[in-house]
Order: sequence, then C-alpha cells, then structure tokens
Amino acid sequence: MPILRVNAGPEGLCLDRSPAAPSSALRSAARGTGPIIILIHGFKYDPTCLRHSPHTRIFAQRTHPDKPGDVAWLRHLGFGTGDPGEGLAIAFGWRARGNIWAAHASARAAGRQLADMVADLHRHAPTRPIHVMTHSMGSEVIFEALRTLPAHSIQRIVTITGASYISSAVTALQSGAGRLAELINITSRENDLFDFIYERLIAPPAPLDRAIGGGLDLPNTVTIQLDCAHTLAQLTCFGGHVAPAKARVCHWSGYTRPGALRFYTHCLRAPGATPLAALQAAMPSVPAPRWSRLFAQPYTPKPLPVAQKHAS
Repeated sequence: MPILRVNAGPEGLCLDRSPAAPSSALRSAARGTGPIIILIHGFKYDPTCLRHSPHTRIFAQRTHPDKPGDVAWLRHLGFGTGDPGEGLAIAFGWRARGNIWAAHASARAAGRQLADMVADLHRHAPTRPIHVMTHSMGSEVIFEALRTLPAHSIQRIVTITGASYISSAVTALQSGAGRLAELINITSRENDLFDFIYERLIAPPAPLDRAIGGGLDLPNTVTIQLDCAHTLAQLTCFGGHVAPAKARVCHWSGYTRPGALRFYTHCLRAPGATPLAALQAAMPSVPAPRWSRLFAQPYTPKPLPVAQKHAS
C-alpha cells in the first residue's frame, strides 16, 4: 500500500472515502520498508468536498488536464511506480476552506491530530525515516505537530512558501522533535504579496514578527529562495535543476516550476546526497529583500547611437 489517504476532522482522523478505522490501516502500512513521506496541502482545499478535495487534485496520481496548476505531487515524488523500495506516502487532508482565520484555526487542530498519527507510526516503525512536505498554510499543521511529538519522530521537512510566522517556526523547531529535524524552507519573492496579506490578517505571536518567507536562521534550517539565479545555479550541485521563475507574483510556483518537485524528492529520498550543512554553505548569505521582484525594473536594451548603427 504505497499511498494512504488520511483526513483530519472534527471527529478525529479518518480514511478518505472509507468507513474503516485509520489506526489499523496505519499500523499495517507501517510494516513496510522505505521512507514514509507525509504530504500536507495548504489553503483552499477541503477533503469533505469532492470538488475541492486535495485527493482529486494535488494528491491525485496524475495531473488533471483541466487543472494544470494542480501538479500531482505523488507521481513526482516517486509513488505509484510499483518499485518495492518507494516507501509509503500519506496524503494528509484537512479542512482549509472558508475564511483565512477559520483555516488557520483548522490547521492548528489538524496539527494535533497529525502528531497523534506520526507518534503512532513512529512506535510501529521506529527505523523508518518519516519526512514531511507542505505548501502554504500546511506549514502551520506540521509546526503544531512538532510541539508535542517525541524526539526523532521526523527527519526532514520541506515547507514550500509556508504561511507561518518566524516565531511559530522557531518554537516548533526548539521542541524535542523539532531540534532533531531538518527544515528546508523554500521561499520566493514571487510569494511576497501572499506573505504580506498573511501578516495583515493573522495576528503575530510576537511583536514585529514576519512570515518565514523572509528566511529562517537556525542550525537545523536552510532557506532556499527559488527565484534567485545564484541559488538555482548552486542547486545543480545537489541534483536540483529547477527552471527559472517567470512570474512576479505567484503562490504556487514552488511546486509547479519544472524541476522543483524533483529536487524536493531528492532531498527527502536521498538526504545523504543533500546534506544540510552543504546546502546552508551554498546559499547566499543575504536573501533578496521583500518586493525586490515585484518592483524590479525590466531590462530594456539601450538603442545604439546613430554612428554605431551605420558602422554595423
């Protein structure tokens, strides 16, 4: 069973579109081999509504031709291929529709249920690495879970343009599980507008706090700014061949950009080939400031003087 679909809800965890208890399915799936990779979506999805369910969109096994923005994570992460070593994917759904305040509260509640699930998995499969990949407000789900998880529960986390405050991330990463986890914080100046809106609508836990799109500076974190040409050049040394950014504003390019999901797969499936210390050393010491992409001046070649035109 390479793919397990689990949803958080008011009554606790449940399997997607199934009346079966999730506990027995999780215990059975934990007996396998290979890594366990938990996928957590962000704002706008709701597994209780078929039209907006992440399981029929970004957690589908194939990208829907009418929804090219819903890039199928599972296929890019190497699941569903039949390879006996591909491990287990857990597509974790939570109710993230409605207004942003309701979704934020739902993310925290889902995080507590995620913690119970991960603790159960870790008890039944203590030698299998457990990794997490999130997008947008999915970062709030894993940060909430880290607060109560025991040490060694999670090995690596990839947050793609996370909708969380720096202080929330720091608190989570100073917990028993958080101190021993490695966080790869994917950012882009394409996401500045969404960070700005998040900071205006969600009250910060601490004064003058900023969203994690501005970067994290902890020993077990690395911030990778995907719209930075120097960063993209450096990633090729780690098997990352990510296409350059094209948009000035985009919340989804962190996983829709060609090559991005392939690089995250490499980070999660081959952490020895992408050591955190080496990634940290390869990144620019000072990230580009907020709005530097939105207000960048497009390059316009200057016309040649008349004399040079005739000479050419």
